[in-house]
Amino acid sequence: MIPVVSVLWEVGADRDVPLPAYETPGAAGADIRANLPPETRAGGLMLDPMQRRIVPTGVRVEIPAGFEMQIRPRSGLALKHGITLPNTPGTIDSDYRGPLGVLLINLGAEPYLIRHGDRIAQMIVAPVVQARFELAVALSETARGAGGFGSTGRG
Repeated sequence: MIPVVSVLWEVGADRDVPLPAYETPGAAGADIRANLPPETRAGGLMLDPMQRRIVPTGVRVEIPAGFEMQIRPRSGLALKHGITLPNTPGTIDSDYRGPLGVLLINLGAEPYLIRHGDRIAQMIVAPVVQARFELAVALSETARGAGGFGSTGRG
């Protein structure tokens, strides 16, 4: 069964900006575009080095129960300009109904202009399993044990 994500335009959104879409038949992520408020559409939004900003997409989504939406960086923006997400992947829960914004950060050395309609991130729709948490008196032993960060190899 293919999950269906219902999409609703925000008031004032530019409906000529394409909805999230898979750009190729084998794409795992659907590209999300900036849908800027009318007063910033012509000039865009400048993202200075190390600046974080929530970029509006102009939509709200309804994700089916049992699924989540993961928001991930676009590899080309990350490689060429240092534009990424500080909380990657960002998670949109199935019970959230507010505006979909994308939290971007500029890790590059130069300011980056986000233009109206630019592809700014990608979304993955994935199944969710909710675990049950129980208090235990002990945990089972493993070869790794309590070895943490970097304990299984160099770095």
